Order: sequence, then structure tokens, then C-alpha cells
Amino acid sequence: MNQAPRTLTQAQVQEISPSALAYLGDAIYELYVRMFFLWPKQRPEIYHHLVVAQVRAETQALHLRSLTPHLRSNELEIVRRGRNAATGRPKRLNPEIYQQATSLETLIGYLYLTDYPRLQELLQKLHLEK
Repeated sequence: MNQAPRTLTQAQVQEISPSALAYLGDAIYELYVRMFFLWPKQRPEIYHHLVVAQVRAETQALHLRSLTPHLRSNELEIVRRGRNAATGRPKRLNPEIYQQATSLETLIGYLYLTDYPRLQELLQKLHLEK
């Protein structure tokens, strides 16, 4: 994730639903976490265990709460849109946790398309534990 994607216009991004942004953000977040755990070298099952622990909704909710003080007003608005779009949660999850996880994914998808350097800045603030 060293190269920024093609940047869309603000009008184009506004046409993308929060659910679609969360879908994209989920993939970007998991890729970031996978790359984070590539070093030191591990067996594949260890990588898998480490990544799964970080991409769980509960951990994503914690990450959102840790990032919230660092978010700008427009980013907080994207988080709100993501929270309101979160529907159809798994039965094992508290609805609030699911909303927070979806909000984080929505923000990541949005920033990936609009402000890649800012996304990198925020992802580096996450407290991923090896």
C-alpha cells in the first residue's frame, strides 16, 4: 500500500454508498493488517491467527475509538454515515460494536479514495500488537 489509488472527485465519492465504502474499507484494512504482520517471518497459520485477531469487529471498534480524537470534522461525518448504514449484523455481535466496526471500514474506504496520505497517517496510529 505504498502507492495511492486514482483519486476520485468529491462528487464521484459522494455517489458511493456508505456500505460500498465499508466494503472497500474492509479490504484495505485487512491488507494493511496482513502487511503489518509479515515481519518477523512466521508460519502461515501464525499470520492467520494474528490477522484474525485484528480484523474482528470488536478490535475494529476499539481502533475507531482510539482514532476518534484525531479525526477531522469531515471524517467524523463519514464515520456517522457509516454507523447509520450498518445493518444486518451477525447475531453474536452487539449492534454498537458492529456499527463502530462498519464506521471504521467506511472511513478507511473513503480516505483510500480521497486522501491516501491521511489514510496512511491514521493507520499508523493504530495500536496493532505483534
